[in-house]
Amino acid sequence: MSAKWSVKTQLPVHYTVFESFDLFNPENNALLFDGQNSSLQSLRRVVVVDDYVERLHGERIHQYFQYHEIEYRLLSLSVSEDNKSMDTVFQVVEELNAFEVSRRSEPVIAIGGGVLMDIVGLAANLFRRGIPYIRVPTTLLGVVDAAIGAKTAVNFQGHKNRIGTFYPPLAAILDTTLLQTLSDRQISNGIAEILKIALVKDAELFELLEKHGAAMLSSKCQNPEAVPIIRRSVQGMLEDLESNLWEEKLERLVDYGHTFCPTLELKAVPKLLHGEAVAVDMAISVMLAYQRSLVTYQEVERVYNFMRSVRLPLLHPICTPELLYAALQSTTKHRNGLQRFPLTVGIGAAQFFHDITYEEIKTAVKAIAQLEPDAARQTSPDTLLNGGDPCTQVSSL
Repeated sequence: MSAKWSVKTQLPVHYTVFESFDLFNPENNALLFDGQNSSLQSLRRVVVVDDYVERLHGERIHQYFQYHEIEYRLLSLSVSEDNKSMDTVFQVVEELNAFEVSRRSEPVIAIGGGVLMDIVGLAANLFRRGIPYIRVPTTLLGVVDAAIGAKTAVNFQGHKNRIGTFYPPLAAILDTTLLQTLSDRQISNGIAEILKIALVKDAELFELLEKHGAAMLSSKCQNPEAVPIIRRSVQGMLEDLESNLWEEKLERLVDYGHTFCPTLELKAVPKLLHGEAVAVDMAISVMLAYQRSLVTYQEVERVYNFMRSVRLPLLHPICTPELLYAALQSTTKHRNGLQRFPLTVGIGAAQFFHDITYEEIKTAVKAIAQLEPDAARQTSPDTLLNGGDPCTQVSSL
């Protein structure tokens, strides 16, 4: 009789997400964090930045590490969705190898947007079978989403994030003063991920966005109300991640806005940023929820009006029913054969569905296309019930 062994083990996971402002001020020691309270004399660091961050902050970053007399190497990368690939990951790995980064005590520091942090995280996971790394997001989307989770990934053969791992950082350090240099479009991009959390689990957060979202955009998140909004969004995201970090449960509230989004982000011309693709996905999802009587039309109007107020798109020319249904089928495979499609129930809650149809998507897209901003504001619920509902108007198509 042959022998058989069963091995059962558990991987303890702990990582820290904390705020620290004016990070590149030499008097601020946050960037020296290694989780071990190591002596400053022994510190060595590889710092990976995107080229835009280097242009803006490169001199201050150099001065910071020189001030602390730390042996370091700065690697600047030009990254985008187009070169979010294993080739770029190996560029980082080559740098880690050349610098002979130790396995435990010399965390790599990634300073940049979500693409850069994904690339550096995967490189850190692969090098020596895993070395610590720290994420420093320089975009609002990074602060509220990309930096604080456990995923790393690159694109492959036309598929977004097809190759990746779960590998949490040692720490994510959030500095909203770095957002002052962002374009309005990048701020809107991040607000989309805050809106996601609000719609599926936090009605009060949505009300805060309605009141202060436009000011967040105009002030580049330097208005006083931005801090509690960002903190509330981060808290909401981390609550969902902590209980399901490895995605053993595939019904995830934080997947809201991420059903059509991967396909839209890769295929849209002109390009959509990640948050913009999420916004289009959410706009379609809200209309699907309305068609199923899960939200009122007043709630649809509130969501769409807020999105317009922070310059988020509701639709894109690429959004044909054929492409969107194909995107749903692709996402269904990723969700292990069930759609697990989150739809809002009112504002601040959601349920999962497995039976979204091509015709529903077609009707939703047509309805949104008819809702030009001025016309949408003038449409009353009574008008909709008496034949003005764009869903009713196109249901026979």
